[in-house]
Amino acid sequence: MIPVQGVQNQTIAVLGLGRSGRATAAALREGGARIIAWDDSAETRAAAETEGLQLADLTHDKAWEERIDALITSPGIPHLYPQPHAAIAQAYARGVPVDNDIGLFFRSFATQAWEAFDTAPRVICVTGSNGKSTTTALIHHILSEAGRPTQMGGNIGTGVLSLDPPMDGEVVVLELSSYQTDLARALTPDVAVFTNLSPDHLDRHGGMGGYFAAKRRLFSEGGPDRCVIGVDEAEGRYLAGQMGQTPQDDRVIRISVEEKLEGLGWSVFARKGFLSEYRKGRQVASIDLRGITGLPGTHNHQNACAAYAACRAVGLAPREIEAAFHSFGGLPHRSQTVAEIGGVAWVNDSKATNVDAAEKALLAFDRIRWIAGGLGKDGGIAALAPHLSRVVKAYLIGHSARDFALQLGETPHEVVETLDQAVALASAEAQPGETVLLAPAAASFDQYPNFEKRGEHFTALVEALRADG
Repeated sequence: MIPVQGVQNQTIAVLGLGRSGRATAAALREGGARIIAWDDSAETRAAAETEGLQLADLTHDKAWEERIDALITSPGIPHLYPQPHAAIAQAYARGVPVDNDIGLFFRSFATQAWEAFDTAPRVICVTGSNGKSTTTALIHHILSEAGRPTQMGGNIGTGVLSLDPPMDGEVVVLELSSYQTDLARALTPDVAVFTNLSPDHLDRHGGMGGYFAAKRRLFSEGGPDRCVIGVDEAEGRYLAGQMGQTPQDDRVIRISVEEKLEGLGWSVFARKGFLSEYRKGRQVASIDLRGITGLPGTHNHQNACAAYAACRAVGLAPREIEAAFHSFGGLPHRSQTVAEIGGVAWVNDSKATNVDAAEKALLAFDRIRWIAGGLGKDGGIAALAPHLSRVVKAYLIGHSARDFALQLGETPHEVVETLDQAVALASAEAQPGETVLLAPAAASFDQYPNFEKRGEHFTALVEALRADG
């Protein structure tokens, strides 16, 4: 645990008592604060009471009659758009500062006794629309394989305030969502990574501009020592231009999977399966990514570029990074090869809950038997039409199955309703050399509580096929 600094004898309100909320309350108490807490779920409140938390309904005026010094909210709770949660509105009306666990982490982590370290700990933060979880896990894996002390947390793994106090020379790697960067009152990473940008969570940010502004805060609240920025979208090019003083400024490492970046201060790009690093116009390293099974497809090559650049920024050598690439197994539910049965690959990309992520999954493979569907988003799968030539047949499940079927044109398809039926039919029809790909292009909430449960079900069905075979 990282005790929160600067809260001794203060009264702090905590809104949201899930995993991160309870960890935040514990870290605040460890720092000497008095806690009052609230969650909209009666079941969650009851669990919090058993842990000794004092509850007060922060949506009502009575809870604010005593002095409250700050409100700390969980990331899933709206704080501005489409409208602030009632408890947050109460704080705004009274001028009470609103923060989150990320802000508390940075103001507490940065006040450690640095003179006790021979090598100061550092923090790498990763944000972006797609690939940030894989990039975060890959950075952590590379550091571990290289023998560097490291921890991983944030939007993946351990909540930031539940991390251990830093060790000498340690690198903490955090995945941060737009919900987290938007509100945090302190953001001071040593290395900040921006992977890419595509429309997502627009209701929470008031549109695309607000969404990008939330991501951009990681680079502006104090400023990182080094920036790794994907420049394949206009927003990334703008951000890189804002952070660099000159084209040769190597504090900015530009990354791309769409173009060569040879004439800049520092760049890392992947073309035709090869990663190249350039510094001041000279190639200094090259890695063949084509045979790395844990990083299939162009989208994973982008993740590899981002992770490579971040690890180079903290002093790792190209050979150390390349060796760790080969031992990386990928993340569950993200282009995860579950099995190969009779020459047919079975790939779980349940995390592909939107069209952009599904497009990247489709582009990673050829001769695809595609399992798609669930709770579809605006526009359905129309934007995937240019990639349907890769699809041998689609198996459509869930709430949006029939809507998706209308957008497939002449691509062979079948509405099968459930994942069990889709896997059974795909197994009966797939030929050696083909890939059965779960990339739903839709949310899971019509049939599953989250994308993880959907992916776990797919994996269990495939494992049963392998056992029967």
